[in-house]
Amino acid sequence: MKRILALLLCAVLLCGIFSGCQEDEGAYIPTGDALDDGSGSNMLPTQPPKEQQLSMVYSPSASLNPFQTQDLNNRTLLPLLYQGLFSVGRDYAPTPILCQRYTVSPDMKTYTFYLAAARFSDGTTVTAADVAASYEAARQSAYYGGRLQHILTVTAVGAAVVMELDTPFQNLPLLLDIPIVKASEVDSAEPLGTGPYVMDGSLTGRRLRRQAAWWCKDTADLVVTSAYIPLVKAESPSQVRDEFEFRDVGLVCADPGSDHYADYRCDYEIWDCENGYFLYMGVNAKSKLFEDDTVRRALTHAIDRDTIVEEFYRGFARSATLPASPTSPYYDATLAGRYGYDSLKFTTALTDANLQGAPVTMVINSDDSLRVRLGRRIAKMLRECGLEVTLLELTTAKFTEHLIWGEYDLYLGQTKMSPNMDLTPYFKQYGSLNYGGMTDTTIHAMAREALANSGNYYNLHEMVMEDAQLIPILFRSYAVYATRGLVTDLSPARDNLFFYTLGRTLADAHSEG
Repeated sequence: MKRILALLLCAVLLCGIFSGCQEDEGAYIPTGDALDDGSGSNMLPTQPPKEQQLSMVYSPSASLNPFQTQDLNNRTLLPLLYQGLFSVGRDYAPTPILCQRYTVSPDMKTYTFYLAAARFSDGTTVTAADVAASYEAARQSAYYGGRLQHILTVTAVGAAVVMELDTPFQNLPLLLDIPIVKASEVDSAEPLGTGPYVMDGSLTGRRLRRQAAWWCKDTADLVVTSAYIPLVKAESPSQVRDEFEFRDVGLVCADPGSDHYADYRCDYEIWDCENGYFLYMGVNAKSKLFEDDTVRRALTHAIDRDTIVEEFYRGFARSATLPASPTSPYYDATLAGRYGYDSLKFTTALTDANLQGAPVTMVINSDDSLRVRLGRRIAKMLRECGLEVTLLELTTAKFTEHLIWGEYDLYLGQTKMSPNMDLTPYFKQYGSLNYGGMTDTTIHAMAREALANSGNYYNLHEMVMEDAQLIPILFRSYAVYATRGLVTDLSPARDNLFFYTLGRTLADAHSEG
């Protein structure tokens, strides 16, 4: 659309030339043989097209506090304003940012972090107290609280930050890309950060201003280097789309898995950005149908995940037959292949158990219309295999009530998985995601062992799939749209569209004792 508008503008300018209309001084006018009398005296001076400037959207009604805001527009800006102890790329590999070095106790339950010589945008030094206060705020937040559930205490000890855990952790830095702000501003709507940009008010509106004295400007491999990034007000997905298609906004992040997603129809470059949202089916092993282990194990084969990804998420999701993101190092493709789509296997299991035509109740959260449509599609898949499915489309309160009391055979669930794909909330007694009597001390112990040694994820996932109370379906992604040619080398990572490193690896920061 932007190219079309540019062509129309050129046509109007040419029309003005040949009709004798006077042009504004300094306007860029194409020149060529048709305007030249041969002497060169009538040649009009050429000027290069104005360089495109990156601009983005923000939601003025929402906070820019990283521990409070859930707004996608504002969260897209956060990596330009803030930094964490570590940054995590698309490959789930952490790299040190505010952390200069760290140590781990022999039992892997105590981590000590020593800080780089970093400064906030006002020039003040980042202290251990700032980091501790930021993590305390994150632990209490809805956005980060789940991933930090195993941290018992965060304490500033001199110039170091000490984290005590309730279980051994092999790779805690994977979870520590959380923004650090000044301790005195953890509740502020716009706390100061240490990132390459700072929020700036100007006569023409709000913008991000590049920090001239940024503490790590000589070592960062930034993909965005503009002196200013103008911010355009937009609240709804359709407003964001319109600002991108018809005006000057150059980069936006959208959620194809949202009820309110608006289609983009202009010329653009596009990337996917995993967001951690995990869609799965929960199985009540106490129901008459699924108390049969063989039938329960075969259920995974009834779900055509690839069709769901294309029909409902426009390709912005990844099919998953294991309870981990397929892009994470914990996902074993060979193991995953054992649990993929093969409806005949489920049909055969039902027939062998004399359960063809058996009634099944599936509950869905009706406050999410996309999930309702998806649930209906899955119900159709199950009916084609021989089950008689009754759908209960319930409001959030009623949906949760049915899960707590086990009043279902199946439910369609969605949660934001921690970056280390922690499954303890599903199998721990009274775990936050434990419904329908999913408590299993053996699987819970294996889930904790996987946190301590990632080599155990294979065995954990095999055990979960054979238990078959948790049937993975997919992991969702955001869509990142940019004006063609505006940004290069973009490598959007979870919670960080503008991922960059400071040229150091995790091994560089990890020291003994």
